[in-house]
Amino acid sequence: MKVVLQGLTKRFPNRNRKIKTEVVAVSDFTFEIPDGKLVGLLGPSGCGKSTTLNLISGLEKPTSGRVFFGGDDVTDLPPELRGVGLVFQNYALYPHLTVLQNILFPLQNLKGDKKLTKEQMLEKANEAARLVQIDELMERRPSELSGGQQQRVAIARALVKQPNVLLLDEPLSNLDARLRLQTREELRRIQRETGVTTVFVTHDQEEAMSISDLIVVMKDGVLQQIGKPQSVYDDPCNLFVAKFLGTPAINVFEGEVRDGRLFIDSEAVLPVSGVRDGEVFAGVRPEGFIPSAEGAMKLGLEGIEVMGRDTSVISQSPACVSGRIRSIISSETVIDTEKPYVGFDLKPRKVYLFDRKSKERLYFDIAPSGEGADV
Repeated sequence: MKVVLQGLTKRFPNRNRKIKTEVVAVSDFTFEIPDGKLVGLLGPSGCGKSTTLNLISGLEKPTSGRVFFGGDDVTDLPPELRGVGLVFQNYALYPHLTVLQNILFPLQNLKGDKKLTKEQMLEKANEAARLVQIDELMERRPSELSGGQQQRVAIARALVKQPNVLLLDEPLSNLDARLRLQTREELRRIQRETGVTTVFVTHDQEEAMSISDLIVVMKDGVLQQIGKPQSVYDDPCNLFVAKFLGTPAINVFEGEVRDGRLFIDSEAVLPVSGVRDGEVFAGVRPEGFIPSAEGAMKLGLEGIEVMGRDTSVISQSPACVSGRIRSIISSETVIDTEKPYVGFDLKPRKVYLFDRKSKERLYFDIAPSGEGADV
């Protein structure tokens, strides 16, 4: 089912009663979630992700704006009438009930035409359990399950009603790293098998990029950028989005554009025709460095970290504003660690310029001659 958010705004009273200004959690949020897609709401803590999810579910009422499911305006409908499935960070399982009883619980509360027989409820519960691969654990209680198994029970309970929309609020944050990876792969499989429209809230950009059809990047309640994960990574609209996406994070330098060239630490490192002269922030992705003894950038070498397939070169520069510089290169490339400096050329398509004041993206023309190095 398609979900349309139209000008959603949510304001809360300030906790400090002396301050009359309201806190804006979500500001004029407009977005269409396509039918059957998995959309990741991504941003730092406090950016309004969970509030947006609560507005979709009906747990919060918007200060202004509307919510549509399909062609129906559901803004004033209570959560139980919206046909949504909710999965929270803390699982919210009933500790005294078995796995089967936890999954059955939403079905037992159905009334009227939606009420099911005992046989129908059991059939649906078993089907949901098989889908999340916990059908052998039906008689256990939550305390007898691992964190990943408890999360699967919570997902099965949300899916058993066959919701129009599945809403997941940081469902993997309580799991360890390996289990988080495994569970997110399972989430993607389940979403594809069911075809249910899904909204996934997370602050983990790697998590969002790995399983989402689309990601929505938020900051301070304001939508920053929407797009396919790789597209947003490759084409960030501002400095915040560029810094938020990517592991390791993008390297940010204070730079200056003069006569169609980018200068960093007094060195002309890249032609950037089409950008007016002035001070800029230059972001370089870790994979955007090409080792070269005669490279345009000379950086102070601090050391290297061998990571198997890749090597992380750690360096520093007075112009770097993002701490140490990390450059990801092939492990087959030999770096002379006895030298105090390391040289790099830059891949033009991995370099981004931003206005020093507004932090908005400044686009430059990539010369055909530069494309050969951008591999």
